[in-house]
Amino acid sequence: MAQNIEDFQKLGKENVELAMKSFGTFSKSAQAIALEIADYTKSSFELGTATLEKLMSAKTLEQAVEIQQSYLKTAYEGLVAETTKLGELYKDLAKEAYKPYESAFAKVQ
Repeated sequence: MAQNIEDFQKLGKENVELAMKSFGTFSKSAQAIALEIADYTKSSFELGTATLEKLMSAKTLEQAVEIQQSYLKTAYEGLVAETTKLGELYKDLAKEAYKPYESAFAKVQ
């Protein structure tokens, strides 16, 4: 009976350690994602501000349209690149958070 209790306590301790490792990985990855989003937001705001300044100085409607088209193209390309980068970060987050549990699942099978 005492052996069963010790085994159960050992299993509980191992599971807590796995959860803590996974949480640590999750925390680091979440910080990286938040930093990436903050950087993109800052650069996007700066691009928008610079474009607005250019639009204010446009002398003709054609210049304004060209400035707007350039902005839209740059903003779209930046969004696609950022979305791809964030997708990779989230994929890495999932892989790293799962790693501590691989050995536990292998023991069960």
